[in-house]
Amino acid sequence: MDDETPDRLIGKLSLEQKVRLLTGATTWRTAGEAAVGLREMVTSDGPAGVRGEAWDERCSSALLPSASALGAMWDEDLVEELGGLLATEAARKGVDVVLAPTLNLHRSPLGGRHFECFSEDPELTGRTGAALIRGVQGLGVAATAKHYVANDSETDRLTVDVRVSERALREVYLAPFEAAVEAGVWLVMAGYNSVNGATMTASPLLADPLKGEWGFDGVVVSDWAATRSTEATGRAALDLAMPGPESPWGAALLRAVRDGRVDEKAVDDKVRRILRLAGRVGALEPHRPRRVPVRPARRTRALLRRAARAGSVLLRNTGVLPLDPGGLSTVAVIGVHAAYPRTQGGGSAGVFCSDVVTPLAGVRARLRGRARVVHVPGPSLGVPPPPVDTGRCSDPRSGAPGVLLRVLDDAGRELRAEHRLSGRQLEPDLPPGAHTVEISAVLRPEPTGEWTFGVGGFGRMTVTVDEHLLLEGDFPRETDDPAVVHVNPPVHTARMSLPSKRPVRVVARRELVPGGGRATVLAAAPPEPDPAAALDAAVRAARNADAAIVVVGTTEHGETEGRDRAGLSLGGHQDELVRAVAAANPRTVAVVNSGGPVDMPWREDVGALLLTWFPGQEAGGALADVLFGLAEPAGRLPTTWAASLTDAPVTRTRPVDGGLDYREGIHIGHRAWLRAGREPAYWFGHGLGYTTWEYEAVEAPADVTAGDPFTVRVRVCNTGGRHGREVVQVYLSRPGSAVERPVRWFAGYAAVTAGPGRTATAEAEIPPRALRHWSREAGGWSTETGTFRLSVGRSAGDLRWEGTVTVTGP
Repeated sequence: MDDETPDRLIGKLSLEQKVRLLTGATTWRTAGEAAVGLREMVTSDGPAGVRGEAWDERCSSALLPSASALGAMWDEDLVEELGGLLATEAARKGVDVVLAPTLNLHRSPLGGRHFECFSEDPELTGRTGAALIRGVQGLGVAATAKHYVANDSETDRLTVDVRVSERALREVYLAPFEAAVEAGVWLVMAGYNSVNGATMTASPLLADPLKGEWGFDGVVVSDWAATRSTEATGRAALDLAMPGPESPWGAALLRAVRDGRVDEKAVDDKVRRILRLAGRVGALEPHRPRRVPVRPARRTRALLRRAARAGSVLLRNTGVLPLDPGGLSTVAVIGVHAAYPRTQGGGSAGVFCSDVVTPLAGVRARLRGRARVVHVPGPSLGVPPPPVDTGRCSDPRSGAPGVLLRVLDDAGRELRAEHRLSGRQLEPDLPPGAHTVEISAVLRPEPTGEWTFGVGGFGRMTVTVDEHLLLEGDFPRETDDPAVVHVNPPVHTARMSLPSKRPVRVVARRELVPGGGRATVLAAAPPEPDPAAALDAAVRAARNADAAIVVVGTTEHGETEGRDRAGLSLGGHQDELVRAVAAANPRTVAVVNSGGPVDMPWREDVGALLLTWFPGQEAGGALADVLFGLAEPAGRLPTTWAASLTDAPVTRTRPVDGGLDYREGIHIGHRAWLRAGREPAYWFGHGLGYTTWEYEAVEAPADVTAGDPFTVRVRVCNTGGRHGREVVQVYLSRPGSAVERPVRWFAGYAAVTAGPGRTATAEAEIPPRALRHWSREAGGWSTETGTFRLSVGRSAGDLRWEGTVTVTGP
């Protein structure tokens, strides 16, 4: 679209029409306007998959590994390819705008949304996010950089005021967004939080540096329901208030413009940006169909499997991996997560996917016809019951696997009924007169014993089992957080003994209340095994096997949007399980299934330790590829992992008197560990493969000019017996600096591959921003002249070469 078209179209619109375009038409759609040939544009959550407009388990999506796994790839080409997959999924679902990537940082290991963010480092985050943006937008679908800015934890996220220095804001938290703008991102999402006293939807940071200094010409959209005022946000550089049709804009903004409290020129600029976005995604007449290639399901699954392998990080290996299938007769696969893995994080980014390959299924498929695979779940995880599904339940009306969803009026008459596949219904259709949402199922109680039943939502709720009233209560809403109200409502539980295998009819009802959303959950869980007996069974299986694979991880009750973590412990007897299995079998591989750091007090006890993050729908196939040597675990840590929470130098996520002070300034992640002089369990950048590498020579310029990039060339030799991939990392430091600096900071990387005995040269380009610092006194960027120390190595704590580079003035 040329620059004149938006202005020409704006001239055709009345003030009422222009203001109408600034608020969403629905939860997920922007407003259309026939007068200028503008159709509605469809948005969708998208960090791990494109859900589409509805929370409907019958409409499946391709599920990618979590963003933390993408950050662990250190592979921009692969991330860009995954962005292209998101674009094809968006086109398949009629989506114009994908609400990804998330560019907030792993500031604290307790961050509840760790899994949705790439890394602790602004440079790695910026490079990874830019690659995803290029992949999405290269096929004509818009990407959205979020959540601008300093939205790095979940506690009180709707109201918290993050207090951060100008320098830390510029060098650390704004830096990934600047990289996104340089990559040409079409939308930026303003977060719920405030920064230094200004709520982000009305923050001056939207004007500068975003639109002014950086020249961002796209749309600034609010996080959903983050626009909470009319005039302040109307005068600010926010362009689009979502969702709609209700918002603080609309009629109130129209009055404010007519009364002169908001300049109509501000409205025109917002509309101009929305029209520019519409032109980019093909939403203006003539509506051009996106030329997005159709991706066969087989190719999609192959890409997702490759991605899960690429993000896997081998933290420890005493020669146990890779396992040789020819030398195995029995393999024990242990842990609840082996059969029920966490493939994605909790919250608004969730999607429904089909055909998840579990770790157990992946191992069995690989060893079929070669070795016996024994699965023992071990102790239960001690969490609330999950929503019922097609595994144990059937629709009481049709008999089909799943549940019956009904909507009733205040007299109990049925207004709507449909067969569904899950007991978690977040957006049931509500006809006029809707009063109660009901989910019912015929449950097959196997095994017998004391079952736990639950109902989720707000308001008056009940659970009955074969007409027996098991649970009844009025449960008020205690938060305004949309992730809790609309996505993860609390589940209230009660227990009942079911002594026979006779099917029972379970019914959950919730009465709708104003402001309580409509999400309703029917949950059930079988009797929990005795922990000691379950642990003994796991130990016996491990002792009688040639190798043991124990899969442990977090749950959606620990890692999810809407709340931060209380600690890093895995919980649910999982630490005890790993220790016992490792003691019973020295060839124990521990597989960690989490989105962010966890305590691993047994890490030195196991023969190998593999981190798979939330690996997406191809979890099991990718895991088997890595365990049995069909592929090398190619990932590197994007975040420093502590041995225990008490060791971590930056942990604060809880505001005090409404404010969260980033007192650590520019020192987060590995920078904070180096400053504190502490040794973590595993450094940023750490990761092993199935071969070894020698750093033979480094070529770096002796002098560089401030403002110019420079290249560091590193020759490495594969000294092992297998083909492998090495990620060569470059760090900088500035002894005797006139300004406060990190002890050492990440500057760039390059990855190479080579066969046994072969050499390869990694060429890491170091951008000018790696040498600059923000000068409050100068009111801008500055680069010190003089000598910088240059370090090259395998991680922030494993350096193989050091030299110097002298920076001269331009």
